[in-house]
Amino acid sequence: MTSDLALDAARLVRDERWAALATLHEGVPLASHVAYAPEADLASLVLHLSGMSAHTRDLLADGHSSLAIGRPDGGAGDPQTLARVTLSGLAVPLEEGARGHGAAKSLYLARFPDAAMRFSLPDFVLFRFAPDSARYVGGFARAARLTSAQLTEAARTLR
Repeated sequence: MTSDLALDAARLVRDERWAALATLHEGVPLASHVAYAPEADLASLVLHLSGMSAHTRDLLADGHSSLAIGRPDGGAGDPQTLARVTLSGLAVPLEEGARGHGAAKSLYLARFPDAAMRFSLPDFVLFRFAPDSARYVGGFARAARLTSAQLTEAARTLR
């Protein structure tokens, strides 16, 4: 049976579109905001990033990274009660023509149709980020560490 916290984490990843991407840049942490498109089962998330960005170069050097996704702060109440999840995993570039590239591109464009023009730019790289774990916080005393399998199971339950 899927826990309520796992379901909440899966909903959050599925519903939001914007994440903080954490990479290691020249030996120090770097966080950047990126758009993402999740696969239906949350087994991976697709990123489309400019090669001119430091975070893209970081991922090409070492794909180990994290994505932090949270509910927006509306400016009222205690922001520490806002739901958030940090996914840790590996981002792998998908070369054009490689297996999975077409499906990943279609998934990304279905979520961000205005990004179509960027696929014609030669410096952009499509990545498949596969989480291996998640840390979900849904407010005070509502937290869980999840495996990728638990997140995927929760996503399938939500369908």
